[in-house]
Amino acid sequence: MRSGEAFQIMKDIDTIVFDKTGTLTVGKPTVTDVQVLSGMAEHDMLRLAAAAESQSEHPLAQSMVAHVREELDNIPEATDFQSVTGKGLRATVESKAIRVGSLDFLREQGVTTDKGIDWVQEKENQGKTVVGVAMGKTLSGLLALADTLKADAAHAVAALKEQGRRPVLLTGDNERTARAIARQVGIEDVEARAKPDEKAERIRNIQEQGHRVAMVGDGINDAPALTQADVGMAIGAGTDIAIESADVILMGERLRGLMDAFTIAENSYRKTVQNLILAFSFNGFGVPLATTGWVHPIWAMIAMVTSVSTVLLNSFGGRVMSKVKPKKEKQKATFKIPNMHCEGCVRTIKKALKEHIHRIEIDADLSKSLLTVTFVEDGTSEEGIQEVLTESGFEPSELLT
Repeated sequence: MRSGEAFQIMKDIDTIVFDKTGTLTVGKPTVTDVQVLSGMAEHDMLRLAAAAESQSEHPLAQSMVAHVREELDNIPEATDFQSVTGKGLRATVESKAIRVGSLDFLREQGVTTDKGIDWVQEKENQGKTVVGVAMGKTLSGLLALADTLKADAAHAVAALKEQGRRPVLLTGDNERTARAIARQVGIEDVEARAKPDEKAERIRNIQEQGHRVAMVGDGINDAPALTQADVGMAIGAGTDIAIESADVILMGERLRGLMDAFTIAENSYRKTVQNLILAFSFNGFGVPLATTGWVHPIWAMIAMVTSVSTVLLNSFGGRVMSKVKPKKEKQKATFKIPNMHCEGCVRTIKKALKEHIHRIEIDADLSKSLLTVTFVEDGTSEEGIQEVLTESGFEPSELLT
């Protein structure tokens, strides 16, 4: 926390605005589907699109280029590169005018985008981002990209709701994709199609409705919105500009720090008020009584020392008491893991889980491909266990309990 103002304001925050890419999601989108709409071969369309995207720093562009490089070695050079922030880009590749970006951007460029509309709606309803590739004025292909939600995103949103705070998703994606992602994490309020230079204006509009707003983001495009918000909160793994613009830095990539930040701020403000009351209680009575002779100066000095000691005890006593925690109850979670077939799989899973999670018990039913994990909820969650399983190559298809 970089300022005392953040401590004071955070207790009044009632709306949390989330960026999507890199904040609620991992920030590493991958190409999942390709649809060719012209007569050319798929690899030719991808090759030209990757060439145009190769000079862009946008995460979607980098993902497209990485996807094509896995299949093709020879990506040609692009010239006349022009990027339109938040929309797309133009470039010349092998004497062809290539345009890559959102369908709205392509329409602005005079490209007809009626082809494949059912395919686009299907992918967007799945929470994927669709990018169009045009050659000249012809829509040549569509690519769908998906980004993985952070394991603790839904848990963080649910915890904020329990605190009485309203979560809002603010993204440049279209309405359909934005709402699909929002549903997965439990967010009802969505601000979609927000260009980078419009995000701060969207924040201002919410503030003008009488809300105190915190913005959570990680990218260069989020810096103005972080500054506009009453409290800007940056993901520590994000860009330097976002971090410099924020009042609160959440170390690492996890979102659990959000709840910790609000708890710390509220406790700190409460302690400050208590200490002021204690100090004025002693001094407000002791000093006048001492100056009028009603109390011997020695007793006034003792009262002053007692005042300081009481403030210190009140400040540090909470830290001591917080270390005396009640015993945590055990919880169980059962996962269905389709590719868990043998005892070797179980040993691999147990090793991976025990490396990341302490105080854990594991039972496997190979006949039903079920894994039951008993754990103590002390920094451990079902989402965290699922993330470890996925990283170890055993992605659960279903959480049963």
